[in-house]
Amino acid sequence: MAITMPKILSCTVVECAYNKNNECHTPGITVGDGGHATCDTYYRAQEKGGGDLVGGVGACRAYECSYNKSYECSAPGIKVAHHSEHADCKTFSPRK
Repeated sequence: MAITMPKILSCTVVECAYNKNNECHTPGITVGDGGHATCDTYYRAQEKGGGDLVGGVGACRAYECSYNKSYECSAPGIKVAHHSEHADCKTFSPRK
């Protein structure tokens, strides 16, 4: 069974090595450190990496998020932006 990864609709963390023109260019990111919606793939670098494709969410460990279904993201797409000194998934929605 093929799994469709939610696309990263935008990323405003321009200092990330995978950010080109506010798009994430790594095949897949991991979100969360168990309780916080951090982009664990974020890597601060001057030189840009990644290919031409726009990335998706490969895994989600933010278990407090309502979109987290068995450690996979079920959102239609996500947005990544700054939070303090790191990058966060801004689509995070707390469970009710």
